[in-house]
Formats: sequence, structure tokens, C-alpha cells
Amino acid sequence: MTPLENNPLDIFPVWVVAIDYVLGVVMWTLIGRVAMNMFLSDDSDWFFMKMFVKLTNPIIKAFKPVTPGFLLQPLVPLYVAWFFFMVRFYLMPWLLGYSVMGMLSFPLEGEVARMIYNMFTKSPDL
Repeated sequence: MTPLENNPLDIFPVWVVAIDYVLGVVMWTLIGRVAMNMFLSDDSDWFFMKMFVKLTNPIIKAFKPVTPGFLLQPLVPLYVAWFFFMVRFYLMPWLLGYSVMGMLSFPLEGEVARMIYNMFTKSPDL
């Protein structure tokens, strides 16, 4: 069985997977805002940009006390996403008693990688 075939729930308790999914979605939403900000301003009328700004502004405001003032405003969401990455990659495994798990061991990203792997490697049943 390859690592891509493992179910995260076979490895981790449900609450760990749920916390990782929430932290992962927040992290990737912040990264998505930075990516979209390369092409659109924060006050754009495009629906998806409005949604990214509305969802991420409360998180960015919560991290304002630890955000350096010299950081360019479009990069602030990436800086905040880095905190979520650090919690997922270092703090959670440490609190759970695991060693650092490594890339693609995150349950959320592992699940996405498994879906992509299965999409391109399994032939359809006839």
C-alpha cells in the first residue's frame, strides 16, 4: 500500500484530522488571497476577491499585533498563513507526541494528493 492510499483517519484521531482540515483551509484561503491579490486589488468588485477579503480580514486583524509594520500590505496574508503552516507542521505533531511528519503528511493535503493520484492512475471500470 502506497502512502497515497492511506486514509488519514487510519493514522490520526478524528479530532486531529478535523483541526488540521480547519487550519489547512484557513492557510490555503490566505495563500489564495495573496495569489489573487497579484491580479486584483482588495477593493475589487469581483465576487471571489470580495469573498477572500471578507473571510480573511478577521484572521489578519487577529494577527495584527505580531505582524511587522514594514511588511507590504499584499504580503500580510502570506505572513499570517505562515503561522498556520508552523502550527500544522511543528506544533500539532509535537503536542500529539509525533516527530515532525514531513511534506504531504498533512491530512488535508494528503487527501487532495490521493484524489489527484487516483484521478490519473486508475482506469475507469467498464
